[in-house]
Formats: sequence, structure tokens, C-alpha cells
Amino acid sequence: MTVVIRLLGPDDIETFRRIRLEALRAEPDSFASSAEDWERLPDDEWRRRLTDNPVFVALRDEDPVGIMGLLRQHASKMAHRATVVMVYVHRSLRGSGVARLLLQTVTEHARREGIRQLELSVSAENVAAIAFYRRERFEAVGRIPGGCIRNGREVDDLIMVRRIVD
Repeated sequence: MTVVIRLLGPDDIETFRRIRLEALRAEPDSFASSAEDWERLPDDEWRRRLTDNPVFVALRDEDPVGIMGLLRQHASKMAHRATVVMVYVHRSLRGSGVARLLLQTVTEHARREGIRQLELSVSAENVAAIAFYRRERFEAVGRIPGGCIRNGREVDDLIMVRRIVD
């Protein structure tokens, strides 16, 4: 199996739409957004979300099988920080190293951009994701009680951080 990681560009809206909606439909409890939130977006908004911040896709035989984005802080005193977002790998490829490859690519991109710290929020109930992030040297630094409401129930979010400077 050959998987290629690629930075999406403005002409990749359909690839972006396909993997993002797959992620939201397949793992609705893993994201703050819902598929319905994104399905309503006009093409211009899809393009903006794709080009305002870097979005990387994992491709197997030209089929998108994973996604990961990066949201950089804009305030000058916080521009060394970025949040890892939209993390998803197709269920059949979990444990195959695709998520790690995506994260390595995102991390290298962040370093080239002068980012020193990666941050993320993950459901405190998502044991597999938390274990992955810990293996990738993220540390839990906080908890947001009731960070998300899922099926009418408040679920805590865990805040994790990884320094990426040498």
C-alpha cells in the first residue's frame, strides 16, 4: 500500500469535500462540527477553508483516505502556536501509520513556518486518539468540562500540546 501525503490547493475542493464529509459522517462524535454544518457550505466557503490554512490529505491510489489541517494563531505574540484540526484516517487504515505520516508532514510544515507549538483538542472519551497523541509526544495540559454536547450529553475535551522546536 502506497500512501502519499499532499497539501491541498484551491483546485482541490472536491477532494477536500469528499474526505471532510466522510470524516464527519463516519466519526460524528470526534468533531465539533457536524456533516450538516459543512454540507450547507457554498463552494466559495469550501475554497476559503481550504486556502486560508494548510490542509493535508493522505491519498491511496488517488483516493483520499485521511486529512489533517493546521490553524495558526494570528496575533503577533501567539503566531508561534497552531492548532491541529480535522484529524481523520479511514477506519480500514487505522494503525497503519497513515495518521503518523500526516502528523509528521503537518509538523514539518509548521516548523518551516516558524511554529513552535502544536495544540489540539480531543474528546476525553476518545481513548484511541489520546493514546496516539501521547505516542506522538503530545502532553495533556488541561480539560474543558462539557467542551462538547454529543447526543444531549456534555463531554469533556482534553487539551494537548506538543513543543516542536529543537
